[in-house]
Parts: sequence; C-alpha cells; structure tokens
Amino acid sequence: MFDNLSEKLDAVFKKLKGHGKLSEKNVEEGLRQVRMALLEADVHYKVVKQFIADIKERSHGQEVMASLTPGQQVVKIVNEELTRLMGSQHEDLTLTGPQPVSVMLTGLQGSGKTTTAGKLAIFLRDLGRSPYLVPADVYRPAAIDQLKKLGRQLSVPVFPSTNDMNPVQICLEARSAAQKEGCNTLLLDTAGRLHIDETLMEELSRIKTAVNPSEILLVADAMTGQDAINIAQSFDSALNIGGVVLSKMDGDARGGAALSIKAVTGKPIKFIGVGEKLSDLEVFHPDRMASRILGMGDVLTIIEKAQAVVDEKQAVELEKKLRKSQFTLEDFRDQMVQIRKMGSLTDIMKMIPGMNKFKQMKNMQVDEREFIKIEAIINSMTPKERRQHNIINGSRRKRIAKGSGTKVQDVNKLIKNYAQVLKMMKKLNKGGMRGINPNMLPF
Repeated sequence: MFDNLSEKLDAVFKKLKGHGKLSEKNVEEGLRQVRMALLEADVHYKVVKQFIADIKERSHGQEVMASLTPGQQVVKIVNEELTRLMGSQHEDLTLTGPQPVSVMLTGLQGSGKTTTAGKLAIFLRDLGRSPYLVPADVYRPAAIDQLKKLGRQLSVPVFPSTNDMNPVQICLEARSAAQKEGCNTLLLDTAGRLHIDETLMEELSRIKTAVNPSEILLVADAMTGQDAINIAQSFDSALNIGGVVLSKMDGDARGGAALSIKAVTGKPIKFIGVGEKLSDLEVFHPDRMASRILGMGDVLTIIEKAQAVVDEKQAVELEKKLRKSQFTLEDFRDQMVQIRKMGSLTDIMKMIPGMNKFKQMKNMQVDEREFIKIEAIINSMTPKERRQHNIINGSRRKRIAKGSGTKVQDVNKLIKNYAQVLKMMKKLNKGGMRGINPNMLPF
C-alpha cells in the first residue's frame, strides 16, 4: 500500500544525503517534496500541514545543522514524527471487566467485519483466551452463515443466531451461552449499512448499553482513503470507539487513512488486515510501520512471525547446516513450508532492511502456487536425491516430473534455483548482505 509513498520519500532523502551540509534552502525543498508525497498518498491536508511544520522546526534547529550527517538526521526526524503521527506506540485490546468480556466489532457493510471476527478469534486463542463468535447481523443475507462457517473452520464455538432474532437479545443470550461453553471473550459481529444512518447507530447504541463491551473496535476499509477517517469520526461520536482495525491494507490504495486516522480522531489503530487468509492480521506498531514506509524494513515483525511457526530445536540444527553449507533439498522443502506459515513471501521480503534498494525487488510478486509445485517435486525424489542433488540425471528428472505431475523443465528450474540458494548461503557466510546478488534469489 505504501510502495509509491516509500519510493518518493526515498528519492527526497537521497538528495538530502547528497549534501555535505544542509542549508535552509535544501531543507525547504526537501520538505516541499515530502508534503507533495504525503498529499498524493491521500493523507489529510491538516495532518500534512502540522506534520511538515513539526519537521521543519526540528530540521532548522541545532539538532540537524550541527550534525555530522545532516541528511541522515533529517531521515531520523521524519521517522520519529511519522511514528508519533500514527500513535507513538501500540495499544493493546482492552479485555478487562467481568468475565466473559465482550469485544464489539462495528463498521459499514463490506468493511470486513465478519472476516476480522475470525482473524481476531485466532489472535485471542494464541493469547491463551477462549473466543466465542456471536453473529449479530440479522440483516445482511448469509452474514450469520458466514460466521458459523468460519467458526467450524477454526474450531471456535459460535452462538446459534437466526435472522428472526433481535440483535440486542442475541448478544445478551450469547453471554450466558459463552459462560456455559467456558469461553471468556465474546466477539460481537454487529450489523453494518452501506452508509451511516440513524437506525444503525441506535441499534449499536442499544447493544453497547445492554452488553457494556470492554472494547469497541471499528473495522474500516483502508481502500476508502480519507472516507475511512470520516467514518471513524461518525462511529466514535456515537459509540466512543476504543480503536480501529484497518482492513485491506494489502490493497493498492494510497494509505492515507493509516497516516491520518490517529491524528484526526485521536483513536489508535490496533490491528491491520494484510490479506484474505484468516492468519493475515497484524498487531499495529506505529514505529514499525514508519520504518516500513521509509524503507528501513521491519525486522521485529519478521522475528515475531518466525517465532510463531519455527521450532527452536530445528532452527539450531538448520543454523549448523547453513554454517557448514550442508543445506539439503529436504531442508529447502521444510524451510519453505515454515516460511509459508509466516504469510506472504512478497510481504516478508519487503520487511527486510535494504531490500527496497534492489530494483529487481520493488515490483516482485511471488506466485504462492509455485511453493505447492516445489513441494510436490521434492517429495517425488528419493531420500538420497534430496541429500545429493548432483546425482539427479536426465532419467531421474523425468521420473521425478512424472511422479509430481510437473514438467522436466520445472524440475530443472528447482534444481537450478536450489544451487543458487547454496551459492547465496556461502556468500552470506563470507560477507553478509553485501555478498548477495539479487539475481540469485530463488523465486
């Protein structure tokens, strides 16, 4: 979502870093371009005005002018101000009060409330809580069935709502049902509309009064740009929301909502939806998002994703193999499976510091279907072939292709890419990232 903004800011900072000493004229010109980049990214104009004023004040002070690397110091200031703009630090869900607590999901129709309910159920379960899904949208066709289907998919209990029930009564009865099920967190999937109206807000207010939720989250579609800010203001005025979930952050919109919503509404972004899978929900960290926007990567999020899926003992064994250049095709397959559990490889690559510097990486899109094909090919090899790829001759390649339902060219491509990975590993052992040629990346 922020690719275009990141490229423009990167170009501005390259110019600033090119000056041994910054003058007021250099800073003014750089900030003018930053202002234009933010406005083009659909950031609220009042937010941009204040943001530029704050950076200007700090950039014209001794903090920059006395610095040995003034250009880098300006980047540091922009990073800090971007972080502050989006809320400075992550704010957790409020899950206090009599058990079971309730988290009320609100938003317009089509914003992704129901899917977000499923994603939050996974998140809460990973925290050790017992979620209970409550379909309280009796108006949208199939809304109740959709949540029941998600519940079955996730093995999470769902309240048996029907379309003829009153939404307030559903939420009240669900609380008693959750207690009997031994669940401590209700996720209330409330109704939405195509636009904000008095009837919707009255119903949501009645649910709030009856249930007294510990947290009210607005699910807003990031693709709607500044409309998401107006929607947040309206829902907050009526319900006093506790935070925002920005859905569809993996889209190609300009991203202005993420940069503006906290400054305009005073309400924090607590989560972002980064894909269609139920695992594609990220806790929102303003400092990490600022680093991503400025092309500095997001190593902490990569580490957290890895910790969630990687077996520590296997990781130690793999490290030993990598150091000795003993990385086999079996290891290649196993690591590929682990990486797939972390989410989209395209998104993960963007989180690696410095990857945006490679022209080849900027528009790279990884076809996730290739992973399935690669796994099938490796599984069609004998154990000896997986450990010693050099023995795979022409006849073996034909057998492997037939066994995996692929072509010989596919087998050839995999073995070639695997050999490139081995070379890349050796270069990493010798010289770190500097030793990597982006053309050697295997996907």
